Amino acid sequence: MIRWLVYPVVVLAATTLWVIGMVACAAAAETDAGEIGLASAWQQVLADNDGLQAMKEEVREAGFRRDAAADLYWPEIGLSLDYLYADSDVTLSPSELLESMAGGAQLVPYVSSLAAANGMTVAQLDRALTSRIADRQQISSSLRGFWPLYTGGRIEAAQEAAQGRMQEADKRLKNGEREQFETLVRHYFGVVLAKTVLDTRQETEAGLRQHREHALLLEQHGQIPHVERMQSEAALDKAVVERKKALRDLEIAEAALSTMLKSEGAVSPADALFLNDTLPPMQEFLDLAVNNHPGILLLAAKREQAQAAEKAEKGRYHPTIGMFGSYQVYEQDDLAAELLPDWLVGISLQVPLVERSGRSGLLNAARSAIRRIDLLTAQLKNDLSVLVERSYRQTEQAVEEYRGLGSSLALAEETVRLRNTSFDQGMSTSLDVVDAELFLAGVKTQRALALYHYVNALAGLCGTTGTPERFFSYQKTQSNEVR
Repeated sequence: MIRWLVYPVVVLAATTLWVIGMVACAAAAETDAGEIGLASAWQQVLADNDGLQAMKEEVREAGFRRDAAADLYWPEIGLSLDYLYADSDVTLSPSELLESMAGGAQLVPYVSSLAAANGMTVAQLDRALTSRIADRQQISSSLRGFWPLYTGGRIEAAQEAAQGRMQEADKRLKNGEREQFETLVRHYFGVVLAKTVLDTRQETEAGLRQHREHALLLEQHGQIPHVERMQSEAALDKAVVERKKALRDLEIAEAALSTMLKSEGAVSPADALFLNDTLPPMQEFLDLAVNNHPGILLLAAKREQAQAAEKAEKGRYHPTIGMFGSYQVYEQDDLAAELLPDWLVGISLQVPLVERSGRSGLLNAARSAIRRIDLLTAQLKNDLSVLVERSYRQTEQAVEEYRGLGSSLALAEETVRLRNTSFDQGMSTSLDVVDAELFLAGVKTQRALALYHYVNALAGLCGTTGTPERFFSYQKTQSNEVR
């Protein structure tokens, strides 16, 4: 009896523990759901961004069109079904046959003699010997085919153009990914920067609040004048305003990042701002940019299409050779069907002599397009060189600014400590303490901005060189001096 009572209790306890564990795991998952690393955020953008998905569909569409162009070498075979209705049956009488003959008039007496010999008039004989060639209603079905053997290179040109359009769509996608990556880095680390600024503002507010409390005590004991305490109050109120403003800036930055990641709640970055001790030489970035930038590759794809257009226009000057054939699947039982063959094959040769397509003008237009693309490529390479050099210099400037402010940070922290101690001892004013706190906040904010400028410039470098994945490598090898 006891065993039957213990068993349900054990089951109930195990079930309760399992439910509690599941709830705890769900709560932990919900707690961690808001944090995301930059690499994971980037994969989410690649998977969910509507603009990139549309570009991927464009690539797939171009791929299908390229596959369709590969079928241009195959023959065309079609089944046709024809129905004709004429004003009357097609007939042929002896008189009509004689009229069509060169010596038909000489045979008319023989026809008259034949009619008289059979006791018939010429008209009766003509009607008796009239043949029905075809009915006025005709139904027929046939298989027809054509196989191009030589088109002057126009088929190859069409296939090359389709391949070029697919490459263009792919490079357009790469360019879109580059833009989205730089936007993600800007939004992602914008949240990190906003949090850093908010933390700094909160620290400043806490320091000034403590200073205000000390000022109240000193004023009550008559150690400082009333204006000193008012200065501490004003500084604290301004710090509160700056902290609230920093909080609003953080909310705006989080909203931008959440929208980009299609997240319903606020997204908290798990990665921090960083910098690297060293970067590869600028020439390495320059070489990568002029060879791998999506814009350069996009123009190369356009040039391939222009060359294919030139080849196609040249093909208009060449003959077209092909095989053709036909097989009669169904035909009516009449004399016309008996006279026509059941199947036939042949070879056709078409030579363009005079046409109205303007092939010479189109050929010159294709050549002009090639020259235009070459000029655009040269100009883009020059622009990329300037862009890479500017971004590289910006990373160097950001590193120099961050490291140069290290001594200022140490000075600001020590100044805050000394000013608070001196104020408590009556050796400095409230304004000195406020200035020290604001100086410390300014140095921390400026250093955070330097890091933010560094990661954005580095993302621009990686995007310009067509290698956004290198940004994550630099992130893994970041300097240990950032704090």
